[in-house]
Parts: sequence; C-alpha cells; structure tokens
Amino acid sequence: MLARVSFFPTLLYNVVMEKVTSRNWYDRIDDKVILGALPFRGMTNQEWESRGVKFLQLSTTDIFAAPCQKKLQRGVTFINEFVNCDGSVYVHCKAGRTRSATLVGCYLMMKNDWKPEEAVRYMQKCRPHILLRSKQWQALNIFYEKNVDR
Repeated sequence: MLARVSFFPTLLYNVVMEKVTSRNWYDRIDDKVILGALPFRGMTNQEWESRGVKFLQLSTTDIFAAPCQKKLQRGVTFINEFVNCDGSVYVHCKAGRTRSATLVGCYLMMKNDWKPEEAVRYMQKCRPHILLRSKQWQALNIFYEKNVDR
C-alpha cells in the first residue's frame, strides 16, 4: 500500500533531483546495458514494438523489496539474449536506483564473475546515486551464491 501511495510523490522527487543535481535520468553501464529511471515517452507498446524494442516486465513492489530470484534469473537471461545483437537493453524501475540496480548487479556478476560488492562498486562509478538496502543486498548475495560462486 505504501508503494502505491508514494509512487507519484517519489516520482516527482526523482524528476526534481534530476533537474537540480548532477543525477542523470539514465546511465550507460556497459556496451549493452543502460540503467535508468522510468521512461516518460508517451508511446504505446505497438510503437515500441515497431522500433524493435522488446519488453520484459518483472513487477516488484517499490521501496522495500527486491526482485525474487526467479525474476532476477529471468531478467539476466533476457539481457543476455541481446548481448550479440546491435543496440542496448534499458533496465529501469521508477528511479533506476534500487530494483533495476539489483537486476543489473546480477547481470554484471554473471558477465564478469564478480562478487556482489564488485558489481555494486562498478555500478556506483557509472550511476553514483544507486541505493541498495538490506533486501537488495540479500538478493544479490543469494543470486551470487546460486549462480556465480561455482
């Protein structure tokens, strides 16, 4: 309930912060992945599809939750499908700081055989205002243990 009530006020906060600070609406993480905030384009799904954009929605409660392991795995698999293609994958949540950063962290761990701390440090260099709390760190650590630490 808190996530629904706080959606528009926190979205407004993100818009304001992007205007009054050095925050970018999105940042390139590597040659394939861009991590960012909710796109404001008024395009319909048909318009996106006509431009070759593919979608994968992984609904996750905002603020105090992290994507479950199944969703993180699906997201990393989706990103990896485009690694050998032209173009980029835009990974976003409302602010591009927490839920989407968790997924991108998992992608970076798999791609580079990194530990969670390495992936987060790298993302912070590209997008300094990412914000991971205990739930997101827990999700990264579990993903690492199940998928990377071989």
